[in-house]
Amino acid sequence: MAKTSFPDTSASPLQALPVRIIIPVALTIILFILTIFLLIIPMMEKSMMDGKRETTMHLTETAWSVLTFYHDQEAQGLISGEQARQSAIDILTQLRYGPDRKDYFWINDDTPVMVMHPYRPDLEGKNVAKFTDPSGKHMFAKMVEITKKSGSGFVDYLWQWKEDPGHIVPKISYVKSFDPWGWIIGTGIYVEDVTAQISTVTRKLMLACAGIMGVVLLLSGYIIWAAAASRKEKLAAIARSELQEKQLAQADKMASLGILVAGVAHEVNNPATTLMLNAPNLKKSFEAFIPVLDDHFARHPDTRVCNMTYPDLRSRIQLMLAAILDSSTRIKQIISDLKDFSRPADSRDKKNTQEIDINQVVEKSLDLTHTVLKKATSRVSVIYGKNLPPVSGDFQKLQQVVINLLVNAAQALERPDQSITVKTGTNQHKNVVFIDICDTGPGVAPEILEKITDPFFTTRRDDGGTGLGLFISEKIISDLQGILEFSSEPGQGLTASIRLPCKAK
Repeated sequence: MAKTSFPDTSASPLQALPVRIIIPVALTIILFILTIFLLIIPMMEKSMMDGKRETTMHLTETAWSVLTFYHDQEAQGLISGEQARQSAIDILTQLRYGPDRKDYFWINDDTPVMVMHPYRPDLEGKNVAKFTDPSGKHMFAKMVEITKKSGSGFVDYLWQWKEDPGHIVPKISYVKSFDPWGWIIGTGIYVEDVTAQISTVTRKLMLACAGIMGVVLLLSGYIIWAAAASRKEKLAAIARSELQEKQLAQADKMASLGILVAGVAHEVNNPATTLMLNAPNLKKSFEAFIPVLDDHFARHPDTRVCNMTYPDLRSRIQLMLAAILDSSTRIKQIISDLKDFSRPADSRDKKNTQEIDINQVVEKSLDLTHTVLKKATSRVSVIYGKNLPPVSGDFQKLQQVVINLLVNAAQALERPDQSITVKTGTNQHKNVVFIDICDTGPGVAPEILEKITDPFFTTRRDDGGTGLGLFISEKIISDLQGILEFSSEPGQGLTASIRLPCKAK
């Protein structure tokens, strides 16, 4: 008799699944577990620890305000200094917080001598500079060091568990100095508290992971993951395409700008050259006429020209001729800078490199922008640093940057009573000089501040702004191996800072 065969139904359901589904599902489970235990839990632990640290800091600030209150009472003469200190100690000795109301504050001074400790009264009045925890760390000396350096900060060490001297655990404390009394006040958190909370969270996550490992959820997760990956790749491709389009448009703008700049420079060059050639000759001619004019007006002292006496006219003409010569030189230099800007970067030479006095740069820049600044405000102040070391670079280009920043500051002012302050100086090591230009205008929003040096970005396009001034300025400072930075708070003005390396004197 022939045997009838039946399909084998004893095989595992997993074996019936296609390999292309099993492998992604298995990888998804593994990645999910690794993400939980290697990323999420550590992040939660860090977040909880940061939260505890912040809470500790706020608690210390609250206790610190108690000292401030009694110090104010002392300053007003309402109580004596001894009474103020004792009242503060009495309050902080009794002050407790935490789930079991056993967390506390302590005070030591900056020698350091323990002033008050609720759980270690045996240390009060003693110098604890050499006091160490079980690991050998001089934590009170470290607290003094941190507060003298920064005023406040965190210190980690080993300490007894609250009132139990036999239970030593890791602790992180936040301390802050109270300078009027020379005190340091602090409180801390026990690391074991955070560890216990993390263990609780971990157990819950493990249970959640076990419930999520069902077949339906895994397959659904795979489908979602595949769809998300496909969409993500599509969005990334679109973003890359848009970025390339913007880069091409930007490159085209810069190429067009270079051609325009070269053409303008060529057209302006001829009249500028005429000025430069004729101004010296005109000045020499006038100087040759001076003896004749002196003799003539000496015989006719009451004669006035253009409603001015001869001495006034003579001095003014000399100043005007000198200004014409200086201005023509400046025009010629600007033309040279424009040509230089339109050339490729690698074709520029270093013929203009020299030792620069930044105080002189600022002084000449203020002279050239005097009219613009005067229209914007009468409150322009300058603080020159003394004995500043020179920087190496192009005087005219650095002056161009300073002029640009001064004009921007003037344009930012909304009222004549707002001010502009210019300051020069060096850092403490005397190897960096700085120029700070501050205005008290409306300031700049953070989202605009991030793009302030981007090419073609401007908030004054309707007023003729091109968005290239700060872009070029940053490039010039970068070529000088320096840094151009901007800082601002809305409603509190803008500060432009130039930092340039120099050789210390």
